[in-house]
Amino acid sequence: MTTAATEKTGTGAVTGTTAPPRGELRRRRETALADGGEGSTKIADVVVQKIAGLAAREVPGVRALGGGTSRTIGALRNRIPGAGTSHGQGVTVEVGERQAAVDLDMLVEYGVSIPVLARTVRQNVISSIEEMTGLEVVEVNITVADVYVDGDSAGDAELSQRARVE
Repeated sequence: MTTAATEKTGTGAVTGTTAPPRGELRRRRETALADGGEGSTKIADVVVQKIAGLAAREVPGVRALGGGTSRTIGALRNRIPGAGTSHGQGVTVEVGERQAAVDLDMLVEYGVSIPVLARTVRQNVISSIEEMTGLEVVEVNITVADVYVDGDSAGDAELSQRARVE
């Protein structure tokens, strides 16, 4: 958008245009990208958190999301009738106007190549968030909190600790 300026000369008025200051133009462009010119769309952190959680769980080899405490609380929540699964468990996000960053805590299955799994999870999370929200994902940090071994559960670990301490 340009602003009109009028200059007086000896023969009459001459109009010319001058460009807005550089920073103002940049702000206008960013606002146009975020608002679309017809209104604004704001995406809540919890929306991005759920998308990231569901996208990570889609990848074979991801057993669960969250650290030990959050998985224990999630297991208790699942036992309560009517309580749903938390799709955001183990997922932390930071959402700006045009960008998002994601942190994931995962429990992976034994025998899976962790670098390959992390790369696949990262790609799936980025593509899901970018396609569904239009936000640019600047980073996906993954922490492998534990490895799941068949027959391994919190109850088995407590039982083995008690037997050792007797």
